[in-house]
Amino acid sequence: MPDNQENQKGVFWAKWGRWVVGIPVGIVVSIGVLGAGVIIETKWLPNQDPVPPVALQKPVVPPIADQPKRMRTPSPLKGIYMTSWVASQHGWRAQLADFIDRSELNAIVIDVKDYSGAISFKTGDPQLAPYEENRVPDIREFIQSLHDKGIYVIARITVFQDPLYAKAHPQVGVQTRAGGLWKDRHGLHYIDPGAKGFWEHIIRISHACIAVGFDELNFDYVRYPTDGNMADMRFPVTGTRLSVPSQQTITLNGRVSANGVVVPYVHRPTQKERVVSSFFKYLRDQLAPTGIVMSADLFGMTLTALDDVSIGQHLATASPYFDYICPMVYPSHYPPGFNGYGNPALYPYELIRYVMGKGRDRMVRFGYEPTKLRPWLQDFNLGAPYTADRVRAQIRGTTEVGLASWLMWDPRNRYTRAAYRMASPNE
Repeated sequence: MPDNQENQKGVFWAKWGRWVVGIPVGIVVSIGVLGAGVIIETKWLPNQDPVPPVALQKPVVPPIADQPKRMRTPSPLKGIYMTSWVASQHGWRAQLADFIDRSELNAIVIDVKDYSGAISFKTGDPQLAPYEENRVPDIREFIQSLHDKGIYVIARITVFQDPLYAKAHPQVGVQTRAGGLWKDRHGLHYIDPGAKGFWEHIIRISHACIAVGFDELNFDYVRYPTDGNMADMRFPVTGTRLSVPSQQTITLNGRVSANGVVVPYVHRPTQKERVVSSFFKYLRDQLAPTGIVMSADLFGMTLTALDDVSIGQHLATASPYFDYICPMVYPSHYPPGFNGYGNPALYPYELIRYVMGKGRDRMVRFGYEPTKLRPWLQDFNLGAPYTADRVRAQIRGTTEVGLASWLMWDPRNRYTRAAYRMASPNE
Protein backbone atom coordinates (compact mmCIF):
# COMPACT_ATOMS: atom_id res chain seq x y z
CA MET A 1 0.00 0.00 0.00
CA PRO A 2 1.48 3.43 -0.88
CA ASP A 3 2.45 5.67 1.98
CA ASN A 4 1.76 9.37 1.70
CA GLN A 5 0.01 9.61 -1.60
CA GLU A 6 -1.56 12.97 -1.98
CA ASN A 7 -2.07 14.52 -5.39
CA GLN A 8 -3.20 17.82 -6.75
CA LYS A 9 -6.60 16.49 -7.78
CA GLY A 10 -7.69 15.89 -4.21
CA VAL A 11 -6.86 12.20 -3.80
CA PHE A 12 -5.60 11.77 -0.27
CA TRP A 13 -3.36 8.83 0.27
CA ALA A 14 -1.23 7.71 3.16
CA LYS A 15 1.66 9.63 4.66
CA TRP A 16 5.13 8.56 3.49
CA GLY A 17 7.15 8.78 6.64
CA ARG A 18 4.54 7.27 8.88
CA TRP A 19 4.79 3.99 6.97
CA VAL A 20 8.34 2.91 7.57
CA VAL A 21 9.22 -0.68 6.87
CA GLY A 22 11.92 -2.08 9.14
CA ILE A 23 11.87 0.80 11.64
CA PRO A 24 8.35 1.09 13.02
CA VAL A 25 7.20 3.37 14.10
CA GLY A 26 12.90 26.76 29.88
CA ILE A 27 15.87 27.88 30.56
CA VAL A 28 19.09 27.48 28.67
CA VAL A 29 21.68 25.59 30.66
CA SER A 30 24.95 24.25 29.29
CA ILE A 31 23.92 23.31 25.72
CA GLY A 32 20.65 25.23 25.87
CA VAL A 33 18.08 22.82 27.21
CA LEU A 34 14.66 24.04 28.29
CA GLY A 35 12.08 22.79 30.72
CA ALA A 36 12.05 20.27 33.53
CA GLY A 37 14.81 18.03 32.21
CA VAL A 38 17.62 20.54 32.56
CA ILE A 39 21.11 19.39 31.63
CA ILE A 40 23.25 19.91 34.71
CA GLU A 41 26.55 18.76 33.25
CA THR A 42 27.99 18.36 29.78
CA LYS A 43 31.28 16.68 28.92
CA TRP A 44 32.98 17.24 25.59
CA LEU A 45 36.13 16.07 23.94
CA PRO A 46 38.67 18.84 23.35
CA ASN A 47 37.83 21.01 20.33
CA GLN A 48 34.29 19.64 20.08
CA ASP A 49 31.56 22.23 19.66
CA PRO A 50 28.29 21.08 21.31
CA VAL A 51 26.14 23.37 19.19
CA PRO A 52 28.02 24.79 16.19
CA PRO A 53 27.57 28.56 15.86
CA VAL A 54 24.79 29.64 13.55
CA ALA A 55 25.39 32.86 11.62
CA LEU A 56 22.14 33.31 9.75
CA GLN A 57 20.03 36.27 8.77
CA LYS A 58 17.21 36.52 11.26
CA PRO A 59 13.82 36.55 9.53
CA VAL A 60 11.70 39.64 10.01
CA VAL A 61 9.17 38.97 12.78
CA PRO A 62 5.83 40.80 12.66
CA PRO A 63 5.34 43.03 15.73
CA ILE A 64 3.58 41.12 18.49
CA ALA A 65 0.72 43.63 18.46
CA ASP A 66 0.07 42.86 14.79
CA GLN A 67 -0.18 39.10 15.24
CA PRO A 68 -3.61 37.47 15.43
CA LYS A 69 -4.77 36.45 18.87
CA ARG A 70 -3.95 32.82 19.62
CA MET A 71 -5.98 30.31 21.58
CA ARG A 72 -4.72 28.68 24.73
CA THR A 73 -3.78 25.01 24.28
CA PRO A 74 -6.76 22.86 25.34
CA SER A 75 -6.26 20.45 28.22
CA PRO A 76 -6.78 17.73 27.34
CA LEU A 77 -6.22 18.24 23.63
CA LYS A 78 -8.05 15.92 21.24
CA GLY A 79 -7.32 16.57 17.59
CA ILE A 80 -7.44 15.29 14.03
CA TYR A 81 -5.36 15.94 10.92
CA MET A 82 -6.36 17.79 7.73
CA THR A 83 -4.39 17.89 4.49
CA SER A 84 -3.92 21.22 2.73
CA TRP A 85 -5.96 19.85 -0.17
CA VAL A 86 -8.94 19.22 2.08
CA ALA A 87 -8.41 22.68 3.57
CA SER A 88 -8.73 24.05 0.04
CA GLN A 89 -12.17 22.46 -0.44
CA HIS A 90 -14.75 24.51 1.43
CA GLY A 91 -17.40 21.81 1.64
CA TRP A 92 -15.11 19.09 2.96
CA ARG A 93 -13.34 21.31 5.46
CA ALA A 94 -16.68 22.65 6.72
CA GLN A 95 -17.88 19.09 7.35
CA LEU A 96 -14.78 18.32 9.39
CA ALA A 97 -15.03 21.55 11.33
CA ASP A 98 -18.66 20.75 12.12
CA PHE A 99 -17.67 17.23 13.19
CA ILE A 100 -15.07 18.65 15.58
CA ASP A 101 -17.56 21.19 16.91
CA ARG A 102 -20.14 18.49 17.68
CA SER A 103 -17.75 15.96 19.19
CA GLU A 104 -15.22 15.66 21.99
CA LEU A 105 -12.57 16.93 19.55
CA ASN A 106 -11.17 20.42 20.08
CA ALA A 107 -8.14 20.74 17.78
CA ILE A 108 -7.03 20.28 14.18
CA VAL A 109 -3.60 19.89 12.55
CA ILE A 110 -3.41 21.40 9.05
CA ASP A 111 -0.62 20.88 6.53
CA VAL A 112 1.35 24.03 5.78
CA LYS A 113 4.35 22.30 4.22
CA ASP A 114 3.78 18.66 3.33
CA TYR A 115 5.93 15.92 1.79
CA SER A 116 6.26 17.92 -1.44
CA GLY A 117 8.00 20.86 0.20
CA ALA A 118 5.33 23.26 -1.09
CA ILE A 119 3.89 25.91 1.24
CA SER A 120 0.11 25.90 1.10
CA PHE A 121 -0.58 29.65 1.26
CA LYS A 122 0.89 32.98 0.21
CA THR A 123 3.18 34.14 3.01
CA GLY A 124 4.17 37.59 1.81
CA ASP A 125 7.82 36.68 2.30
CA PRO A 126 9.69 37.12 -1.02
CA GLN A 127 12.22 34.46 -0.03
CA LEU A 128 9.44 31.90 0.39
CA ALA A 129 7.57 32.82 -2.79
CA PRO A 130 9.35 30.23 -5.02
CA TYR A 131 8.10 27.46 -2.72
CA GLU A 132 4.45 28.52 -2.46
CA GLU A 133 1.46 26.85 -4.13
CA ASN A 134 -1.33 28.86 -2.47
CA ARG A 135 -3.63 25.88 -2.08
CA VAL A 136 -5.49 27.65 0.75
CA PRO A 137 -5.67 31.34 -0.25
CA ASP A 138 -8.10 32.15 2.57
CA ILE A 139 -6.04 30.51 5.31
CA ARG A 140 -6.35 33.46 7.70
CA GLU A 141 -10.14 33.52 7.37
CA PHE A 142 -10.34 29.73 7.68
CA ILE A 143 -8.33 29.79 10.91
CA GLN A 144 -10.56 32.53 12.29
CA SER A 145 -13.66 30.48 11.47
CA LEU A 146 -12.19 27.56 13.39
CA HIS A 147 -11.37 29.84 16.32
CA ASP A 148 -14.96 31.07 16.26
CA LYS A 149 -15.98 27.46 16.95
CA GLY A 150 -13.43 27.17 19.76
CA ILE A 151 -11.13 24.92 17.70
CA TYR A 152 -7.39 25.09 18.37
CA VAL A 153 -5.40 25.17 15.11
CA ILE A 154 -1.98 23.57 14.63
CA ALA A 155 0.30 24.10 11.62
CA ARG A 156 2.10 20.97 10.44
CA ILE A 157 5.49 21.64 8.90
CA THR A 158 7.31 18.73 7.28
CA VAL A 159 10.98 19.57 7.76
CA PHE A 160 13.87 17.58 6.24
CA GLN A 161 11.80 15.68 3.70
CA ASP A 162 11.67 18.44 1.09
CA PRO A 163 12.04 17.62 -2.63
CA LEU A 164 11.27 21.19 -3.69
CA TYR A 165 14.05 22.79 -1.67
CA ALA A 166 16.47 19.97 -2.48
CA LYS A 167 16.02 20.53 -6.22
CA ALA A 168 16.56 24.27 -5.79
CA HIS A 169 19.60 23.76 -3.53
CA PRO A 170 21.09 20.37 -4.43
CA GLN A 171 24.31 21.20 -2.60
CA VAL A 172 22.52 20.66 0.73
CA GLY A 173 20.29 17.78 -0.37
CA VAL A 174 21.13 14.23 0.68
CA GLN A 175 23.18 12.89 -2.22
CA THR A 176 24.14 9.64 -3.86
CA ARG A 177 27.77 8.61 -3.92
CA ALA A 178 27.83 9.59 -7.61
CA GLY A 179 26.82 13.13 -6.66
CA GLY A 180 23.14 13.26 -7.66
CA LEU A 181 20.21 13.82 -5.35
CA TRP A 182 19.38 10.71 -3.34
CA LYS A 183 15.78 9.48 -3.27
CA ASP A 184 13.96 7.44 -0.68
CA ARG A 185 11.90 4.43 -1.71
CA HIS A 186 9.09 6.75 -2.78
CA GLY A 187 11.29 8.93 -4.97
CA LEU A 188 11.43 11.85 -2.52
CA HIS A 189 14.49 13.96 -1.73
CA TYR A 190 15.74 14.97 1.71
CA ILE A 191 17.79 17.84 3.10
CA ASP A 192 20.92 17.13 5.14
CA PRO A 193 19.72 17.99 8.68
CA GLY A 194 22.86 20.02 9.30
CA ALA A 195 22.15 22.52 6.50
CA LYS A 196 21.79 25.75 8.47
CA GLY A 197 20.57 27.83 5.55
CA PHE A 198 17.61 25.46 5.38
CA TRP A 199 17.01 25.98 9.10
CA GLU A 200 16.34 29.64 8.29
CA HIS A 201 13.86 28.50 5.62
CA ILE A 202 11.91 26.64 8.30
CA ILE A 203 12.01 29.66 10.61
CA ARG A 204 10.59 31.86 7.87
CA ILE A 205 7.75 29.39 7.31
CA SER A 206 7.16 29.32 11.06
CA HIS A 207 6.84 33.09 11.25
CA ALA A 208 4.42 33.02 8.32
CA CYS A 209 2.26 30.52 10.22
CA ILE A 210 2.28 32.71 13.32
CA ALA A 211 1.32 35.76 11.25
CA VAL A 212 -1.86 34.14 9.88
CA GLY A 213 -3.07 32.95 13.28
CA PHE A 214 -1.97 29.37 13.90
CA ASP A 215 -1.93 28.50 17.61
CA GLU A 216 0.87 25.94 17.49
CA LEU A 217 3.65 24.75 15.20
CA ASN A 218 4.07 21.00 14.74
CA PHE A 219 7.35 19.86 13.17
CA ASP A 220 7.43 16.50 11.39
CA TYR A 221 10.24 14.63 9.61
CA VAL A 222 12.76 16.07 12.03
CA ARG A 223 15.19 13.25 11.39
CA TYR A 224 17.63 11.57 9.05
CA PRO A 225 16.17 9.38 6.26
CA THR A 226 15.09 5.84 7.07
CA ASP A 227 14.49 3.95 3.83
CA GLY A 228 15.69 3.67 0.26
CA ASN A 229 19.20 2.69 -0.81
CA MET A 230 20.90 3.58 2.45
CA ALA A 231 24.30 2.36 1.25
CA ASP A 232 24.26 4.93 -1.55
CA MET A 233 23.43 7.84 0.74
CA ARG A 234 25.88 10.69 1.36
CA PHE A 235 25.44 13.74 3.58
CA PRO A 236 27.23 16.75 2.06
CA VAL A 237 27.01 18.87 5.22
CA THR A 238 27.28 16.43 8.12
CA GLY A 239 28.92 13.42 6.48
CA THR A 240 32.37 14.00 7.96
CA ARG A 241 30.96 14.61 11.39
CA LEU A 242 28.85 11.44 11.29
CA SER A 243 31.93 9.37 10.56
CA VAL A 244 33.45 10.24 13.96
CA PRO A 245 31.98 8.40 16.97
CA SER A 246 30.42 10.80 19.48
CA GLN A 247 32.20 11.08 22.82
CA GLN A 248 29.78 13.62 24.30
CA THR A 249 27.80 12.79 27.41
CA ILE A 250 25.03 14.80 28.98
CA THR A 251 23.70 14.44 32.48
CA LEU A 252 20.04 15.20 33.02
CA ASN A 253 18.44 16.08 36.34
CA GLY A 254 16.59 12.79 36.10
CA ARG A 255 13.89 11.44 38.34
CA VAL A 256 13.37 12.20 42.01
CA SER A 257 13.56 9.14 44.26
CA ALA A 258 11.11 8.36 47.04
CA ASN A 259 13.35 10.08 49.59
CA GLY A 260 13.53 13.25 47.50
CA VAL A 261 16.99 12.71 46.02
CA VAL A 262 17.51 13.52 42.34
CA VAL A 263 18.87 10.53 40.46
CA PRO A 264 20.83 11.89 37.45
CA TYR A 265 20.57 10.28 34.05
CA VAL A 266 23.70 10.14 31.89
CA HIS A 267 23.18 9.90 28.15
CA ARG A 268 25.65 9.74 25.26
CA PRO A 269 24.00 11.26 22.17
CA THR A 270 24.99 9.99 18.75
CA GLN A 271 26.36 12.40 16.19
CA LYS A 272 22.99 12.33 14.43
CA GLU A 273 21.31 13.27 17.70
CA ARG A 274 23.71 16.15 18.14
CA VAL A 275 22.91 17.48 14.68
CA VAL A 276 19.15 17.14 15.08
CA SER A 277 19.11 18.56 18.62
CA SER A 278 21.18 21.53 17.38
CA PHE A 279 18.35 22.20 14.95
CA PHE A 280 15.84 21.86 17.79
CA LYS A 281 17.79 24.40 19.84
CA TYR A 282 17.85 26.79 16.88
CA LEU A 283 14.07 26.47 16.51
CA ARG A 284 13.53 27.22 20.19
CA ASP A 285 15.99 30.13 20.28
CA GLN A 286 14.47 31.77 17.20
CA LEU A 287 10.80 31.19 17.99
CA ALA A 288 10.62 31.48 21.78
CA PRO A 289 10.26 35.30 21.66
CA THR A 290 6.97 34.90 19.78
CA GLY A 291 5.45 32.76 22.54
CA ILE A 292 4.23 30.19 20.01
CA VAL A 293 3.56 26.66 21.26
CA MET A 294 5.80 24.07 19.58
CA SER A 295 5.56 20.29 19.15
CA ALA A 296 7.59 17.65 17.34
CA ASP A 297 6.61 14.30 15.84
CA LEU A 298 8.93 11.42 16.74
CA PHE A 299 8.99 7.77 15.74
CA GLY A 300 6.96 5.61 18.08
CA MET A 301 10.01 3.48 18.75
CA THR A 302 11.62 6.39 20.61
CA LEU A 303 9.40 5.49 23.57
CA THR A 304 11.00 2.07 23.96
CA ALA A 305 14.33 2.07 22.08
CA LEU A 306 17.50 2.80 24.02
CA ASP A 307 19.22 4.46 21.06
CA ASP A 308 18.32 7.10 18.46
CA VAL A 309 16.79 4.52 16.08
CA SER A 310 19.58 5.52 13.63
CA ILE A 311 17.70 8.71 12.72
CA GLY A 312 18.85 11.19 15.38
CA GLN A 313 15.67 11.07 17.49
CA HIS A 314 15.80 10.38 21.24
CA LEU A 315 13.42 11.50 23.98
CA ALA A 316 16.31 12.75 26.10
CA THR A 317 17.60 15.17 23.46
CA ALA A 318 14.30 16.19 21.83
CA SER A 319 12.03 16.81 24.81
CA PRO A 320 13.76 19.91 26.24
CA TYR A 321 13.04 22.05 23.21
CA PHE A 322 9.32 21.47 22.67
CA ASP A 323 6.14 22.01 24.61
CA TYR A 324 4.82 18.68 23.36
CA ILE A 325 6.32 15.49 21.95
CA CYS A 326 4.02 13.59 19.58
CA PRO A 327 5.19 9.98 19.17
CA MET A 328 3.64 8.22 16.16
CA VAL A 329 2.56 5.02 17.89
CA TYR A 330 0.32 3.54 15.20
CA PRO A 331 -0.09 -0.16 16.10
CA SER A 332 0.16 -1.15 12.41
CA HIS A 333 3.69 0.27 12.26
CA TYR A 334 5.20 -2.06 14.83
CA PRO A 335 6.90 -5.21 13.51
CA PRO A 336 5.34 -8.66 13.88
CA GLY A 337 6.22 -10.09 17.27
CA PHE A 338 6.77 -6.73 18.96
CA ASN A 339 6.22 -7.28 22.70
CA GLY A 340 4.80 -10.71 21.83
CA TYR A 341 2.04 -9.43 19.53
CA GLY A 342 2.00 -11.52 16.36
CA ASN A 343 0.16 -8.76 14.48
CA PRO A 344 0.43 -5.60 16.60
CA ALA A 345 -2.41 -3.93 14.68
CA LEU A 346 -4.79 -6.43 16.29
CA TYR A 347 -3.83 -5.23 19.80
CA PRO A 348 -4.54 -1.48 19.80
CA TYR A 349 -5.32 -1.23 23.51
CA GLU A 350 -2.54 -3.48 24.75
CA LEU A 351 0.14 -2.02 22.50
CA ILE A 352 -0.72 1.63 23.15
CA ARG A 353 -0.97 1.08 26.88
CA TYR A 354 2.44 -0.63 26.86
CA VAL A 355 4.37 1.89 24.72
CA MET A 356 2.79 5.00 26.24
CA GLY A 357 3.44 3.61 29.71
CA LYS A 358 7.06 3.06 28.77
CA GLY A 359 7.26 6.57 27.34
CA ARG A 360 5.74 8.06 30.48
CA ASP A 361 8.27 6.25 32.65
CA ARG A 362 11.19 7.32 30.46
CA MET A 363 10.13 10.95 30.59
CA VAL A 364 10.10 10.75 34.38
CA ARG A 365 13.52 9.07 34.36
CA PHE A 366 14.92 11.87 32.18
CA GLY A 367 13.39 14.54 34.43
CA TYR A 368 10.70 15.76 32.02
CA GLU A 369 6.97 16.12 32.56
CA PRO A 370 5.20 13.02 31.16
CA THR A 371 2.31 15.23 30.06
CA LYS A 372 4.57 16.55 27.29
CA LEU A 373 3.65 13.32 25.50
CA ARG A 374 0.73 13.69 23.10
CA PRO A 375 0.60 10.64 20.82
CA TRP A 376 -0.52 10.30 17.23
CA LEU A 377 -3.00 7.41 17.15
CA GLN A 378 -4.38 5.39 14.22
CA ASP A 379 -7.70 5.92 12.46
CA PHE A 380 -6.91 4.16 9.18
CA ASN A 381 -6.96 0.58 7.95
CA LEU A 382 -3.53 -0.98 7.91
CA GLY A 383 -2.66 -4.34 9.40
CA ALA A 384 -6.31 -4.75 10.37
CA PRO A 385 -9.60 -2.98 9.78
CA TYR A 386 -9.70 -0.07 12.20
CA THR A 387 -13.22 -0.07 13.56
CA ALA A 388 -14.61 2.41 16.07
CA ASP A 389 -13.78 -0.06 18.85
CA ARG A 390 -10.13 -0.31 17.77
CA VAL A 391 -9.79 3.45 17.46
CA ARG A 392 -11.36 3.92 20.87
CA ALA A 393 -9.16 1.21 22.39
CA GLN A 394 -6.09 3.30 21.64
CA ILE A 395 -7.58 6.30 23.42
CA ARG A 396 -8.33 4.11 26.43
CA GLY A 397 -4.78 2.74 26.43
CA THR A 398 -3.44 6.30 26.43
CA THR A 399 -5.66 7.66 29.18
CA GLU A 400 -5.11 4.66 31.45
CA VAL A 401 -1.42 5.55 31.81
CA GLY A 402 -2.31 9.09 32.83
CA LEU A 403 -1.99 10.85 29.47
CA ALA A 404 -5.18 12.62 28.43
CA SER A 405 -4.21 14.35 25.16
CA TRP A 406 -3.96 12.73 21.73
CA LEU A 407 -4.04 13.35 17.99
CA MET A 408 -5.66 11.07 15.44
CA TRP A 409 -4.18 10.39 11.99
CA ASP A 410 -6.29 9.48 8.98
CA PRO A 411 -4.44 10.36 5.76
CA ARG A 412 -7.73 10.31 3.84
CA ASN A 413 -9.39 12.68 6.31
CA ARG A 414 -12.50 10.50 6.55
CA TYR A 415 -12.37 9.48 10.24
CA THR A 416 -14.45 6.83 11.93
CA ARG A 417 -17.14 9.11 13.32
CA ALA A 418 -18.55 6.50 15.70
CA ALA A 419 -15.20 6.31 17.50
CA TYR A 420 -15.50 9.81 18.91
CA ARG A 421 -17.74 10.80 21.78
CA MET A 422 -20.25 13.48 20.90
CA ALA A 423 -20.12 16.64 22.93
CA SER A 424 -22.71 17.15 25.64
CA PRO A 425 -24.96 20.23 25.51
CA ASN A 426 -22.77 21.92 28.15
CA GLU A 427 -19.49 21.40 26.26
